[in-house]
Order: sequence, then structure tokens, then C-alpha cells
Amino acid sequence: MIDNWIIYSIGFLAQLLFSARLLHQWLSSEKLKKVSTPTLFWIFSLVASFLLFTYGWLRNDFAIMLGQSLSYFIYIRNLQLQGKWKEAPKALRLFLILFPVFIIVYGYNNNNYDLKALFDNDNIPLWLLLLGVVAQIIFTLRFVYQWAYSEHKKISCLPKGFWQLSLVGALLILVYAIFRRDPVLFVGHTFGSVIYMRNLLILKNQNE
Repeated sequence: MIDNWIIYSIGFLAQLLFSARLLHQWLSSEKLKKVSTPTLFWIFSLVASFLLFTYGWLRNDFAIMLGQSLSYFIYIRNLQLQGKWKEAPKALRLFLILFPVFIIVYGYNNNNYDLKALFDNDNIPLWLLLLGVVAQIIFTLRFVYQWAYSEHKKISCLPKGFWQLSLVGALLILVYAIFRRDPVLFVGHTFGSVIYMRNLLILKNQNE
């Protein structure tokens, strides 16, 4: 059994990187006076998602695992669109692609955990789990929207709809975090909500 302080350390490190990506993106946008999409945003996103997926797995929290599973490969695709993915060593690229798949396949095949256990968690009432899943789906849809928009434009960018979905999803996750008493989610999404609102304001001023 892994000590709780190690599990929480992984979660806080992930949220620190998520916050760092937003801070870097926000400062870059403030400097350019328009919403920018720096490469470092996607690099931090990928590493943080890797860590938060691991955190959700260790906490037996399906909502967190689902959210990261859906967005993980979109981060990789954006790095591809920016022409940066192939700059990473081939072994590292292969590891990052296979790791989430390996965790799920290995875990189920060796009975380390099962789908019923993920949904039937005494620490998470069904209504709260459903709230967490809905919040994560909305929060993750921002990257599905961003991915589709970027594919259409043939360039990696962060449109207005991305920030709107980010804000709605983050506020719902904050409610989930309060009831779940999860300091990792609470700290990360409180900071994120402020950045999302600021980017929406920058976009409004940019289009005026």
C-alpha cells in the first residue's frame, strides 16, 4: 500500500504543472494582448495528465481517470500539430503513448481493480460520482472542441469555446472537490477558474 502522502504528492505535482501551464499561457497572452497557444502549454498538459491519471488510479477515483484518459492523447495531437512531438526521443514517445493503456490492461487482467470497484466506492456516493463524471466530461469536452477546431484550422489554437467549457467544467469540479474533500482538485481548479475568466476577458477585448 502506497502512503497517502506519496499519492497526494503526485496529485499536487500534477496540479502544479496544470497551474504552471495556465500561468505560462496567461502571461504569454497578456504580453501579446491576445490569447496565445505556446508549446509549453501542451508539454505541461501532457506530463500533468500522466501524473493525474496515476493519482486517480491510486485513489481509485474513476472520475479523475476518465477525465485524463479522454484528454491525454489530445495533448499529444496538439504537439504533433505544432511540429514538436517528433522532437522528443522515440523511446519517450512510445512510453507516453503506451503507459495509460498498459495500466488499464494490466490492472484488469491481473484483478488489481475492476470496473465495479471503481463505481462501487464507499467513499463516493453514486450522486457525487455522477457529478464528478459529468464535470470531467464537460471539462474534457473543451479539449475535444479545441482538437476539432484546431484540425479544421490546421493549427493548434485555444478558441473562445474552449475557455467557456473550461470555466463551466472547473466550477462543477470545484463542487465535486468540496463534497469529496479533495484538496488537490480544489486548489487546482480554483486557480484555473480565475485564468479561464481572464482569457475570456482578453478575447472579448481582442475582438472589440
